[in-house]
Amino acid sequence: MTELPTELTTGERIRIHRERRGMSRPVLAGLVGRSPDWLKKIERGDRELRSLPMLIRLTQVLRLDDVCALTGDGTAIPVDQWGKLSHAAVPALRDAVHASLFRRSAYELGSVDELSGRIRQAWVTWHSSQHQRTEVGGVLPDLLIACHAAVRSTEGDDRRKAYGVMAEAYALAQQFAAHTTEPELYWLTVDRARMAAEESDDPVMLAAAAWIVGNGLRESGHTEEALRLVAEAADTLRGRLEDGPDILRGTFGALCLHAAVTAAKEGREGDAWRWWDEADRTARQAPDYAHPWTMFGTGNVSVHAVSIGVDLRTPGAALRKAAETAPESIPSVERRSRLFLDAARSEYARKDHVGSLHYLRQAFDTSPEAVRYVPSGRRLAADLALSSPAVIRSEARELADSIGVAA
Repeated sequence: MTELPTELTTGERIRIHRERRGMSRPVLAGLVGRSPDWLKKIERGDRELRSLPMLIRLTQVLRLDDVCALTGDGTAIPVDQWGKLSHAAVPALRDAVHASLFRRSAYELGSVDELSGRIRQAWVTWHSSQHQRTEVGGVLPDLLIACHAAVRSTEGDDRRKAYGVMAEAYALAQQFAAHTTEPELYWLTVDRARMAAEESDDPVMLAAAAWIVGNGLRESGHTEEALRLVAEAADTLRGRLEDGPDILRGTFGALCLHAAVTAAKEGREGDAWRWWDEADRTARQAPDYAHPWTMFGTGNVSVHAVSIGVDLRTPGAALRKAAETAPESIPSVERRSRLFLDAARSEYARKDHVGSLHYLRQAFDTSPEAVRYVPSGRRLAADLALSSPAVIRSEARELADSIGVAA
């Protein structure tokens, strides 16, 4: 693409790139959530654009690689620092999802129980490995193909059981795909999980599917819909908690935590802590249990208390919760890393860069991939590299480089 003259303003550069893309002013304005009149003033120079998040959004929508293409000031700010970081296993996952109907698997001759055991082991790997995406990504594509083969080769109760196994496999695929794939592939894994859960004819599996779909809705900004869905799913299980198996209580508790975090993102403090309290009571009924997918249990309840404090913009409360949580009580390495990351975000909100860098380092040491592939972790690393005081700036930039964010 032809380089633009250095003397052009940001507004003029936006207009030129917009026209090169064949976009009208109303279309571009709508894609970044602003009015055509706002964009007109920016392009004409009647209004100055200083918001870095808005510059990043415009850069992404215009399919440019760097914010400096709009600012022209030579300061490199690659937009992928704030977006998704893909993984080497994504192409194989994409191929497996799109070609799953007739592709043969090395494991398709095994029983459904054997396949279920392999998928459970993959979940164990997800929660126990420091490099969960790399290790799970190596086996996940063939597991998905094997699930489709199992459904094709069974009937009756065995087929419903195979669909339940498939739902569990696609739940894992959704966890892998979050933040690493294009939205279309991510939502395809979500929809496959939901469809398989429906076909399993298992009410607990169907409720678990609400947790899966709710993740997608919340991450795409549809928080009200996500909260309504997981609340309805929790209601289907609440009456069976006393006599139900651990997997039922664990699914119910995971739905409560989902609702708590979702309410916190909406600023609904009372609802957030009400849902968290219900999850906490449920976890205490079986203090040694952890749900195989979500890791719902007493340790994960503590992690979510910190996340709620962060999302409610009460960093002091979040850090108090973090101080009360013993990291070794959290059986999932990935969730343990999240505890440290949320503590780092809380310290940064209090403008304590030293504390933030300390906790971010702990998060990265606990699980590099749980930071590297999470946008909030990459964003925090970039912010610390740019804004930390001189005494820790070199350390912050070194960590940002390790995470994969250009300082």
